[in-house]
Amino acid sequence: MIRKSLILKLFQGATMQRWNDKLRPIDFIESDKHGHKLVIAYVLGKYEERNRSIDWLSIIQGALFEYLQKLVLTDLKSPVFYLIKSDQEKYRQLNEYVCQEIRPYLAPLSPDGMKLSGAMHEYLLSEEKNVEQRILDAASALASKWEFDIIERADPHGFETENIKSELLKRIDRYSDLVGVQELRGNPATKSFVNLCGQLRFQTRWADLHRAPKTSVLTHCFLVGIMAYLFSWENRACPRRVYNNVFGGLFHDLAEVLTRDIINPVKRSVDGLRDLIIEYEKIEMERTVYPLLADDFKNDIKLFTEIEQHNRIVVDGRERRDVRVDDITAEYNQDRYDPCDGELVKAADDLNAFIEAYEAVRNGAASERFHQAMHAIRAKYEKRPSIGTLNLTELFADFIV
Repeated sequence: MIRKSLILKLFQGATMQRWNDKLRPIDFIESDKHGHKLVIAYVLGKYEERNRSIDWLSIIQGALFEYLQKLVLTDLKSPVFYLIKSDQEKYRQLNEYVCQEIRPYLAPLSPDGMKLSGAMHEYLLSEEKNVEQRILDAASALASKWEFDIIERADPHGFETENIKSELLKRIDRYSDLVGVQELRGNPATKSFVNLCGQLRFQTRWADLHRAPKTSVLTHCFLVGIMAYLFSWENRACPRRVYNNVFGGLFHDLAEVLTRDIINPVKRSVDGLRDLIIEYEKIEMERTVYPLLADDFKNDIKLFTEIEQHNRIVVDGRERRDVRVDDITAEYNQDRYDPCDGELVKAADDLNAFIEAYEAVRNGAASERFHQAMHAIRAKYEKRPSIGTLNLTELFADFIV
């Protein structure tokens, strides 16, 4: 099963600074970058899917493996990393080390954590780039360029500014054959959607409380998506179910770019306020976000932003929401049913909120609100200890402050 050690390892990216040798008007955080990268990979993949088949499971696993790689390599500067990467043997040795470091975190996963560890080893040591890996590479370059544009505006004449800009543009040009890269260059609506998602980097969770590390809504969404993948792995989810759960986690708080992060005590303070906020979010999504999206994106994003409210399958063209995770696993765990597990995504959301409070307390935050939040979340899953094969009571029991 998923262990505390893996969860805290994933959260480590929230403390890793990027561009920390440059003048930065805001902090750039590693987990934010990987969240934005996965958003961009989704956009690129959807456009590329119009012309050829895309293995979304490969994109999702690749995003996880590259994030874990970065957690091991920490503050290795990009020029040094790409210099090592150009030497095939040195890069192989580096990735052998990365896989060796990560293996103990993945091994306890059910049903077969060593299989996932082996997939990571194969992915990182692969010499040939398939379209899914190229999509991730392009998304990484575009996310870095998005960050660098902010740095350049703050310090246009800084040391290495022109060289960094030139190298980033060269990296992006290598993927100009991808339809999505062309769209991001020539379609203002697509670019605006990516920029809008990027703004979730600027919004801080628990903004009214002092805590360390401070995490953004984008980091939260990225980690919810990653944990939704791990929860799906434990429930032996089919590829389409994984796709819905992971991107449902990644985009579940997208509406907060329009409303900001409204904390639960405020939502519960007035009878009917939560429903009013949900209705407002839907109106604003229709007015502001959906017009930026092509039709083949729109239905996905609508599902993802509402995913926590229900489990879902589609049978004979009709949507059903009267299913449990166990039912999906037993009877509908096939791509043709387009299944998604809202309960699993919600559990990943709750677990991330719990870890945010847990880490705040461990790092000295004094607010009683963090203890109250941890108690409430733990109590919730004592009433519902298991979701499918996932035992949340046992998982939460690992965390003692």
